[in-house]
Amino acid sequence: MTWSGDAYAAALRAGRGPLFLRRADGGRLPLDVERWCAGPDPADRTVLARCAGSVLDIGCGPGRMVTALARAARPALGIDTAPAAVARTRSEGGSALLRSVFQNLPAEGWWGSVLLMDGNIGIGGDPAALFRRVRQLLAPSGLLIAEAATAEVDERFDVSLDAGDGPLGPAFPWARLGPTALRTRAASEGWTTAGQWAVDGRAFVALRA
Repeated sequence: MTWSGDAYAAALRAGRGPLFLRRADGGRLPLDVERWCAGPDPADRTVLARCAGSVLDIGCGPGRMVTALARAARPALGIDTAPAAVARTRSEGGSALLRSVFQNLPAEGWWGSVLLMDGNIGIGGDPAALFRRVRQLLAPSGLLIAEAATAEVDERFDVSLDAGDGPLGPAFPWARLGPTALRTRAASEGWTTAGQWAVDGRAFVALRA
């Protein structure tokens, strides 16, 4: 998959972009690599404060959330399909596996909290399938915290990574859900909204299965 390519690895090593998800219509969604490679910001800290039990961070990227939890002596694991992301997470003291969420994972059915940060509700381009998979991973009373798009969108499309000079590698499916669409699609898969909040222009929804 394209996330394992040189452009993403180079951005993580540098700690900055430019890096985008480029849509087939030429539109580009900026990826905030610099924020991902920094420590948790105030919005991130509201998520960390709500986590309970062991935490699984899906698409952990360079691992700021996993690392923060580890430094607080809280059990956490990140998974990512990009070797550079896993390597950076481990180098910062976090635990991470090179794994897709749709592959076998440790402690399935026992995680206290699962995170889908930074637009990762879009993984696979099929939020319903992702909600079903997360339900398999969480403990019965577990909490899913998902970051929504700030705009009220509900869309699925193909994207390619773009470092500013055009698409790199093959296209892959992605999705964007605003807060209302995220709650609605979660409800259709049997989830209940446990909270919703916004900080510094970022929006989050907490869900229980």
